[in-house]
Amino acid sequence: MNKIISCNNLKKSFYIKNKTLNVLNDISFDIEKGKTTSIVGESGSGKSTIANIIAGLLKPTSGRVFFENLSIFDNTSVNKASFVKATFDKRKVFRKNIQMIFQDPYLSLNPKMRVLDIILEPLKIHEKFSKEKLLKIADDILQKVNLSSTVKKRFSHQLSGGQRQRVAIARAIILNPKFIILDEPLSSLDVSIASGIINLLIDLQKNLGLTYLFISHDLKVVKYISDSVSVLYMGKFLEKAKTNQIFSNPLHPYTQALIESSFTFRKNQTKILLNSEIPSLLDPPKGCLFSTRCPFAKKICFDARPELKEIEKDHFVACHLVKDASNTFGRAKTTSSSL
Repeated sequence: MNKIISCNNLKKSFYIKNKTLNVLNDISFDIEKGKTTSIVGESGSGKSTIANIIAGLLKPTSGRVFFENLSIFDNTSVNKASFVKATFDKRKVFRKNIQMIFQDPYLSLNPKMRVLDIILEPLKIHEKFSKEKLLKIADDILQKVNLSSTVKKRFSHQLSGGQRQRVAIARAIILNPKFIILDEPLSSLDVSIASGIINLLIDLQKNLGLTYLFISHDLKVVKYISDSVSVLYMGKFLEKAKTNQIFSNPLHPYTQALIESSFTFRKNQTKILLNSEIPSLLDPPKGCLFSTRCPFAKKICFDARPELKEIEKDHFVACHLVKDASNTFGRAKTTSSSL
């Protein structure tokens, strides 16, 4: 695998009234260059925390992040998390090559700045060009995201939701980054507008050689855009696999429940119903984090926490009850025609 991002043993904790809130629990994964890796899970699972750490917006409690073998964070203790003492040039390379597109473009765009200033601001920080060159680059970038050059003089509140998100994309790609984090980039958009943004992102990835980390609740979009999928629950990965493996043969009951909530299945398809609500991170289950909601949980599930294990090639599952790729908990194996 040609890795562009590697996260090793990432942990993130917050401290509330002498209690520890473990948002991320020893997360490790790689992102392949030129591909789209998606992270899915319910709200509060830790998806955005991972995104913010990779983007350098949040410091991990411990663990390391590598961008093309450049270590961004130091090994850190529980009480100390600091940026590695890299040279200024190395940090500049990191900040230039990793960009982020946020969930709500209305909040992520400065309302006091015109579109032209918004998209050119990163370029002015990292490069030195004449005014004429900057204007030419701005026109080219707006064309790439299918926006008319007439929007340059407008403020963000004068744009539609789709136009604002295209401006956010233009700002992210103007530095020719190698890696882009997409944190719920479609959730604030209408379905018809979102489909245009999806196709734009796919075209940009193909034409510019971009790598994406895609975070979303919408599994239909995830299935369409992703090369691999990781399922996150209470700060822990429960399943990781290639996209076709996840959707054709989900092995963990939580993954099965997520997929069933997003797709229409055959009438005779057995559905998994989850028990209760997500436990508090201040008082997580002793064993499997999913044990209190799993309809198949046995004694071992409440006593011991399972680790990710490779069930079949490139398909990893953290479940005591999954022994092989045929384990579906009485649920018929899904085919592409049933999704």
